[in-house]
Amino acid sequence: MTVEFAPVVERRLGALPASAEFLRRLDVAGIVDELCPIREVAHLTHGQVIEMLVANRLSAPAPLVRVGEWARQWAVEEVFGVEPDLLGDDRLARALDAIAPCLDQLVGTVGAQAITEFGIDASRIHWDMTSMSLFGAYEDQDEQFPQVKYDHPKDRRVDLKQIQAGLAVTGDGGVPVFHRIYDGGAGEVAQVVGAMNALRTMAQQRNFLLVADSKLVSYPNVSALLDANVAFIAPAPAARVPDSIYAARSLEDAQAVDYTADRDRHRPAEERDLYRVLEDTHRLAGPRKSDPSHTLRRILVHSTGNARGQEKARTKRLARAAEDLDKLQRQAGGRYYGTAEKIAARIGMIARTRRVQDCLRTTIGADPEGRCTLQWHFDQDVLDAEAAADGWYALLTNLTPEQADAADVLLRYKGQSVVERRYHDFKVNRPGFGRDLRLWL
Repeated sequence: MTVEFAPVVERRLGALPASAEFLRRLDVAGIVDELCPIREVAHLTHGQVIEMLVANRLSAPAPLVRVGEWARQWAVEEVFGVEPDLLGDDRLARALDAIAPCLDQLVGTVGAQAITEFGIDASRIHWDMTSMSLFGAYEDQDEQFPQVKYDHPKDRRVDLKQIQAGLAVTGDGGVPVFHRIYDGGAGEVAQVVGAMNALRTMAQQRNFLLVADSKLVSYPNVSALLDANVAFIAPAPAARVPDSIYAARSLEDAQAVDYTADRDRHRPAEERDLYRVLEDTHRLAGPRKSDPSHTLRRILVHSTGNARGQEKARTKRLARAAEDLDKLQRQAGGRYYGTAEKIAARIGMIARTRRVQDCLRTTIGADPEGRCTLQWHFDQDVLDAEAAADGWYALLTNLTPEQADAADVLLRYKGQSVVERRYHDFKVNRPGFGRDLRLWL
């Protein structure tokens, strides 16, 4: 009997075949190589290196080092035909440096390829921006790239510098097709027009619907969108619609919308949030008197869920303010609050912190012995007016009633949550993505 021993090589396969198929159909390597050519004598093109980095991010996200070691443990050579020893840190750095100057064009081209190859419906695109807080000094930054700066981070870590990112996903499946990186101090309002122009080029169609947050609503942005014949939906900033507009509306006149939020799908019908809509117009004036004003459709939306949440929040802040004011009332005229100036300063702090400036009424007086006293109450008329506006918000759009009635406008806007979920996937679930995909395969 003859016994033969054959060497057995074991490598992890995981999601690599799926990654390779998608990268091939998106033609990532071909697009990179066309925009960033390299000498024919090179062992790997920039496109091949970028494909390896994408596969690495999808299968085993970790600090971007020792990619060659990852390739030896995984079946990279068998799936992609790339020798792991060629993926040294210097080679990866050269590829990243090569694509940096043309990154925007690269992203747009890959996005257009995704739309074409997979037949994605790009007639509705959702756009949003987020911030990412960073640690470190970030000195001597190259000015040709987005700058890490202090600003107003979404996670409220004002002690950290940040970079910002914009992401566009399709209404058809929430597929990310475009992204862009911005300075940490870049204003969201000023980025809408640039994103809109890039999306028009990528989508290869003039007529598409852009859905965004309230940062879209500025006179320059709306003017540019109207001039470009781009339809849009965005919530009106709260300051642009007074509460009196909502308080004057009656729910009996509003149209019920057949919409169920994802969070309510498991609940009985009687416990689900209800949505109703009304419609009027909104006049958006320019910064100069000579600027022509824009008249937009305004969809007034009432949500029972929002109404409950606002009522609960108001009850909570009033209770906390009352607790602080009662304590101040007891201490008035004492050691710490012996003067009217000190009492008034404390009242101002409580009003700002608890957000009760509009409804708080106070009187600082003196007792027969000359000690300061405090009387306070909440103005019920103001609270009633605030309660009458609970649950309402407004959407602005240039869609015609023939293109979408009030209910349709709300339904299209509700898809905006998908871009927020994509950010969540990137920020929170990213480390587990590769594992989840391997289990699925």
